Amino acid sequence: MKIAFIGLGNMGGPMAMNLKKAGHDVRAFDLSAEACRKYAADGLGIASSAADSVVGAEVVISMLPASAHVEGLFLGGAGKPGLLESIVAGTLVIDSSTIAAATSRKVAEAAAAKGIAMIDAPVSGGTGGAIAGTLTFMVGGEAKDLERARPVLEKMGANIFHAGAAGAGQTVKICNNMLLGILMIGTSEALALGVANGLDPKVLSEIMRRSSGGNWALEKYNPMPGVMDTAPASKNYAGGFGTDLMLKDLGLAQENATAVRAATPLGGLARSLYAAHSLAGHGALDFSSVLKLVQKAS
Repeated sequence: MKIAFIGLGNMGGPMAMNLKKAGHDVRAFDLSAEACRKYAADGLGIASSAADSVVGAEVVISMLPASAHVEGLFLGGAGKPGLLESIVAGTLVIDSSTIAAATSRKVAEAAAAKGIAMIDAPVSGGTGGAIAGTLTFMVGGEAKDLERARPVLEKMGANIFHAGAAGAGQTVKICNNMLLGILMIGTSEALALGVANGLDPKVLSEIMRRSSGGNWALEKYNPMPGVMDTAPASKNYAGGFGTDLMLKDLGLAQENATAVRAATPLGGLARSLYAAHSLAGHGALDFSSVLKLVQKAS
């Protein structure tokens, strides 16, 4: 299948590579010349522009940082045409960015008006899941469009859920990431407290992992350096899911909560703590570095 892939960041790059390894004809693009060079060296086809990447494509996948990027890419602005002008009718568009549900619905409606099928399919699983092809996809859109997308999604993920109509995938994602942000702060506090009392963080982590405090952070993404070799914490918090991206997602959750008048006090507190962490200069570090906010100085 001919696939255009736009966005070669920490998540998008490995996802595009998994599609290539599965035998698909992938033409990718990213505004970062460095990212393009990196994946070109790995054998990924690189287009000269986003519009060039979609020529002849049966499926277009986007993995971008925020709502403004997705809306700008597909709908255009400031006198520049959007990518929907270059995509032919009948093409399937899969947006795996994490953005506002309202933006997903807006772009999907514009795509439908041009005869282009579109689903929102944000992911969970981190960079490790992107590399291993074990991501979880949370899909919003028509069931028939998800079935068209399924053979492609299965090459990048192990779990595919249909959440509902357009935008539903994004709503699930912000709920999930709000909980993740809260859990990471709680896990960091517990570990920092134990270490301040002289406990071995590896022993403490294993006990909590097998007890009622067990959670995904303890299982897959320990925030304490040296406890889990594969976690960003043991790599100076490099790569992974950035603090500023978590802050963005928590902001989306709070905006949504305000719109539907839902009470999310812990989500609001988590956003404030990640904002403080970012302002302290840690925005580019993996979000598990929030441990630094609560860790006793050595």
